[in-house]
Amino acid sequence: MSVARDFILPNMETRAASSSDAALISAHRRAMFAEMRSANESVLATLERNSVAWAERMILEDKYAGWIVEEEGHAVASAGLLILDMPPHPLDPEGVQRAHLLNVFVEPGYRRRGLARALVQICMDAARRRNIRVITLNASDAGRTLYEGLGFHTSNEMLYSDTPNIPRDEKP
Repeated sequence: MSVARDFILPNMETRAASSSDAALISAHRRAMFAEMRSANESVLATLERNSVAWAERMILEDKYAGWIVEEEGHAVASAGLLILDMPPHPLDPEGVQRAHLLNVFVEPGYRRRGLARALVQICMDAARRRNIRVITLNASDAGRTLYEGLGFHTSNEMLYSDTPNIPRDEKP
């Protein structure tokens, strides 16, 4: 399924991710984390390997909605929404779901062309179509300005991790 958008560059197509894209989503996820922090190579390899089955399952269960930008059949960018069942909350007293934006990644040679912004907007539109009014994300320093420009703001969320190889003061 192709998404016709006027912000995608010539020779580029945006399509919905399918379960057969799980390996690509996982590779982009690994590359994203590799750029965001100096993670151990073995942690990144484990993350990528375990992300494939997770992404495939979540797509099949309609809990992950993702999009991929391709140029001549080569994936150059991707992003996704994790759909979470949540109780009503003061931010959305009628809603029972929220979305978490994740896996926003653009290949280095394709950056500064508006692809990340376009993908985030597609994700936000998909959340609206599902009547999801609250979207969360973990912003990298590089992505913070983009997200703020689209209306995201810093919240009071905190993090606890019982993972021994992640320093407690490191941002997700």
